[in-house]
Amino acid sequence: MEIEEFGYKQELKRGLTLRDLVVYGMIFMIPIAPFGVYGYVNQEAPGMVPLAYTIGMLAMLFTALSYGSMARAFPIAGSVYSYAQRGLNPHVGFIAGWLMLLDYLLIPPLLYVYAAMALNHLYPDIPKVGFILAFLVSATFVNLRGITFTARMNIVFLLAQLVVLGIFLFYAWNALHGGTGNGQLTLAPLYSPENFHFGMLMQGVSIAVLSFLGFDAISTLAEEIKSEPGKSVGRAALITLLVMGAIFVVQTWIATDLAAGDFGDLVEGRVGRLEAHAGGSWLATLTAVATALAWGVAVAITSQAAVSRLLFGMARDGKLPKILAKVHPKHNTPHVSIYLVAVLSLLICYLFINSVDTLTSLVNFGALSGFMLLHLTVINHYWRRNKSTQVLRHLICPVIGFLIVCAIMYNMGVDAQKLGCIWIAIGLVYLFFLNKLGANTALADPL
Repeated sequence: MEIEEFGYKQELKRGLTLRDLVVYGMIFMIPIAPFGVYGYVNQEAPGMVPLAYTIGMLAMLFTALSYGSMARAFPIAGSVYSYAQRGLNPHVGFIAGWLMLLDYLLIPPLLYVYAAMALNHLYPDIPKVGFILAFLVSATFVNLRGITFTARMNIVFLLAQLVVLGIFLFYAWNALHGGTGNGQLTLAPLYSPENFHFGMLMQGVSIAVLSFLGFDAISTLAEEIKSEPGKSVGRAALITLLVMGAIFVVQTWIATDLAAGDFGDLVEGRVGRLEAHAGGSWLATLTAVATALAWGVAVAITSQAAVSRLLFGMARDGKLPKILAKVHPKHNTPHVSIYLVAVLSLLICYLFINSVDTLTSLVNFGALSGFMLLHLTVINHYWRRNKSTQVLRHLICPVIGFLIVCAIMYNMGVDAQKLGCIWIAIGLVYLFFLNKLGANTALADPL
């Protein structure tokens, strides 16, 4: 399908390949993400962090399948917003976009704050705001240069993270088989009867699943893919999810056996104690700096690109100010949206610099709520509307995916649920006035 079939004009540059999409997704998901959240997951699922990541991967697998299904039907920018408005209802589509904004819009400042806190701990003479400004300016500059330039930078950042991860795994494996911890890989990290508690495990999954958020952002680049955007989005999402899931499970499995039940200061979130056991203080410092830079630079660039495309898609349909749909004549980027994301990120950093837990919860709420609407869209568009005969792909899988996401949402913190509902209420009020002002919400059904 060509974008013109949906009533739009091709404005963004088509320069991405399947490899670029996979790299983009891997950067967004951060190969070394467990370095920063291991202890938090372990607090809820003691000694079974790999199990939490495995469940998180399986849960997101159904979501990736739903993304692939909808990308084939509507290969346009906007992600769940575009899918729900065309596959369910224009008003529901707006709410889906509003929820994904809560996810995508808060990810850049969340990353800036996390990275600034980590580096400020190592280099206290440099204020956190100094790191935040450096990260924000670099991410904005790269995104303004165009998606092709961004893709090249992503490859460099991904290779750097994989090198750091390889170093950690090498030293951790040698330390483990040298007698540290359990002395070998065991099955305990995948299931420990004495520590197993389903409710706590699901709370751990709700934290671990944050590391998987990112494969969904691939769908925002649908209008910048060289060929077969519908198929490419689905393939890239599945490949990214499976590869990153394996990477997360392997590194947390080794880390858990290396700890051998003595988790000590791991409750603070980082695995620095394990890194020091594995290779010394230099390895702990290397992984700390690498994690901070991955958050503050690499992922910030990809997340800013994702939210700017979501803003572009919603503005193009009149759901947000039209100026956000303007495209740079030279670089073919939604430059006004990129600038707005930079300004909002700076403001959010200022407001939440000491409340990263709240930001994290809101990001999860926005993403998971959007995923629930995504699964419903697959069922409605394919099964109910088009009478699909693919029962497994278009009914059973989205139903399972919906129920899994509901379970994760149920075990999320109450504060996050309350704040998320407030965000939905604000969106409904905004939609009411948008309709009162005569906004055209009746989209032509492409079918």
